[in-house]
Amino acid sequence: MKKTSFLLLALLVAQGAFAQYQFTMTSDCNCTSIKNQQNTGTCWSFATSSFLESELIRLGKTEYDLSEMYFVRQIFLDKAQNYMYRQGKAQFGQGGLSHDVITAFTEAGAVPESVYSGKLPGEYTHDHTEMENALKGMLDALTKQKKISTRWAASVSGIMDAYMGDVPEKFTYNGKEFTPKTFAATLGINPADYVSFTSYTHHPFDQKMVLEIPDNWANGYYYNVPFADLVSITKNAIEKGYGVAWDGDVSEKGFSGGKGIALLPVSEKREDLFTQPGEEVAVTQELRQSTFTDYSTTDDHLMHITGLAKDQAGTRYFYVKNSWGEISPYQGYIYMSEPYFRLKTVGIMVHKDAVPEAIRKRLGI
Repeated sequence: MKKTSFLLLALLVAQGAFAQYQFTMTSDCNCTSIKNQQNTGTCWSFATSSFLESELIRLGKTEYDLSEMYFVRQIFLDKAQNYMYRQGKAQFGQGGLSHDVITAFTEAGAVPESVYSGKLPGEYTHDHTEMENALKGMLDALTKQKKISTRWAASVSGIMDAYMGDVPEKFTYNGKEFTPKTFAATLGINPADYVSFTSYTHHPFDQKMVLEIPDNWANGYYYNVPFADLVSITKNAIEKGYGVAWDGDVSEKGFSGGKGIALLPVSEKREDLFTQPGEEVAVTQELRQSTFTDYSTTDDHLMHITGLAKDQAGTRYFYVKNSWGEISPYQGYIYMSEPYFRLKTVGIMVHKDAVPEAIRKRLGI
């Protein structure tokens, strides 16, 4: 009896061990350490700054830690101008997209994190709640006036100085003096090299489009391609050592930052959802479009895809660097299943050389 019991126990333990997710990396690109956006809506800057840091590693540069909040500050200025010119009939808030970081880089350059953290002396966490309220309150009040002066832009900067600290016009880094523009010029990043893709049928395929999502306040362009191309572009990029900036929906029950897994299960009521592989939804182009149209897919979050993996059942995953600190069993990373990616990806940004040659030729990139 005892021998039988021990054998049964060993079998159950073995089955349980096999049932747990077992991930194997198949491709990986170099990236910097996990960061934490904390109480801010600045995932777009954290994801894209990480993406650019990976680009610098790929280009053979020294590993850099770029200031996410420097880009955030510049984009707040741009958003404020857009909001004022549109007389308050525009999006204004903490959200943004990857192309906003590229715009900030082009307009204002870049600085290291050690030069500008976006935190005041003695502060240890980011929190933009009050700053956003102060900015929005001031702008709303100004747009209700019959006539305004030109001094509002300086007021926007003053509010950000009060909450984030002012940006030095010049700084010393590794023994050399720079301005944000001259520092950016040393990095070898060409903003024109980065292109965005999406996949929705309410616009023609293989053409540029302005994606109608709230955080696309700047009316940034995307190449609209069949969703199979989104998958192949992303896989090709990672396999060639490029990262991918990802924008998508993380509101699904199958997404868990704490568990480090993103799935698209046929049944969300599975008790073993985050402990063992199971059947996932078969995604079609029509399903992508319907979930976008009925608002069940929205652009909630941006992250940085840095690798490819598979589980013991053969399901393919994208290895994704999040910006919520070193949570989850994977120290801040998330394994996102290919079905989840297929349905819940709103858009991606990559270096143009990471796009498969056939797609580049078709699109004229």
